[in-house]
Amino acid sequence: MKRIALLAATSALFSSSLAAQSADPVAEVEAQGDRTARVAQQIWDWAELGYLENRSSGLLQDELESEGFSVKAGIADIPTAFLAEWGEGGPVIAILAEYDALPGISQTSSPTREQSALGAGHACGHNLFAGGSLTAAIAVRRWLEKTGTPGRIRLYGTPAEEGGSGKVYMTRAGMFDDVDIALHWHADDENSAAARTSLANRSAKFRFRGVSAHAAGAPERGRSALDGVEAMNMMVNMMREHTSMDTRIHYVITEGGAAPNVIPDFAEVFYYVRHSDADEVRALWTRLEATAKGAALGTGTDVEWEIIHGNNPLLVNESLAKVMDAKLRSLGGIEYSPEEAVWAREISHSFGDNARPLEEAAKVQPYEKALGYGSTDVGDVSWATPTVGVRTATWVPGTSAHSWQAVAASGHSIGHKGAQHAAKALTLMAAELFTNPALRKAARDEFDAARGEGYEYISLLGDRDPPLDYRK
Repeated sequence: MKRIALLAATSALFSSSLAAQSADPVAEVEAQGDRTARVAQQIWDWAELGYLENRSSGLLQDELESEGFSVKAGIADIPTAFLAEWGEGGPVIAILAEYDALPGISQTSSPTREQSALGAGHACGHNLFAGGSLTAAIAVRRWLEKTGTPGRIRLYGTPAEEGGSGKVYMTRAGMFDDVDIALHWHADDENSAAARTSLANRSAKFRFRGVSAHAAGAPERGRSALDGVEAMNMMVNMMREHTSMDTRIHYVITEGGAAPNVIPDFAEVFYYVRHSDADEVRALWTRLEATAKGAALGTGTDVEWEIIHGNNPLLVNESLAKVMDAKLRSLGGIEYSPEEAVWAREISHSFGDNARPLEEAAKVQPYEKALGYGSTDVGDVSWATPTVGVRTATWVPGTSAHSWQAVAASGHSIGHKGAQHAAKALTLMAAELFTNPALRKAARDEFDAARGEGYEYISLLGDRDPPLDYRK
């Protein structure tokens, strides 16, 4: 009887393996093209800012529940964050989704500059990130069911990537501790699975307070909070000369007074500090705080600051990245329809000398390990579990993120097509991970070696609560 049971179990395992090999994960994605476009476009239309993405988060949750996922909303004390899961046993493979827009930049889907009335826009393509990741999670769920492959697929709804560090709070709360591998992707103007790390960063709003007075009638009675901001900015700009090559510091004055003849008693400046090494960010931050204190002392004002967000750099995993690169190459690049090519050429004209051939969208960039100069809260996830990403050409070649051209393409069929392409790459990668324990082990071994013995996760945010009102 034991021999019969063993043969039956072996036969079932073999049958399951054959089913997994014969099923086509890409077909599951292709069947959902309309869903990808519909969800991505709806989130583009709403253009909700960080921690305010109530409708966008709700739409994704509704779509997942309709496909049989169990959904936990409001995780990590963030109302618009959620975790959706389907399956049982086996490894846990997570897919990340973002859906926050950027303030101060808006655009219709026109290929010429045509500002919309929203005042915000998906200039980083997070509407596409959401739509593509949703489709991938559902495609993997259907593939798991059809093939009988054991395992759990999760979609994490991660708010406020743009300066809100939603994933950092989720990482800090242990949301990724039982995940075997995490997958993510991003909108871009090219197709690439390069093992590209990112800069660590920290931001804060520095708030100066002074004394109001009539700027002409009683200037001696006033102490200008704006003077404090400007003095700080001057010292920081001198500090730039004495920082290492990977350092990036930028700021905006968010409030500086309302009338020239009123000495402002309140002013605020919002700073970002970035570097490839998180410890160097901490060291630079000490110097930044010193400039704020010196500026307040020199102008007779008071200053306080609130750290808004902070991200660790991406910990790349080449065991995973090389496989993701192979999956992307098996798919190739993006092909425009004749109508899309006309639209893309008009966008391309706005780039001037920075224009690139439209044919680059059809290519996959060479694999490499490199430093990227952006920052992302995916970095913190990558220190909690092995993580790999991919980028697809959702934008016209030559497009910069955080531009009106990126907003336009993110609300166009070119963007939807790129999101579908990313969903295919993610789905192929997930299927590989569910059926390839040797790859999962190699990724974990590389991950453990990179973190080192005795590693302890430390966020750049400290113990502050999520800044749910930072965009209000």
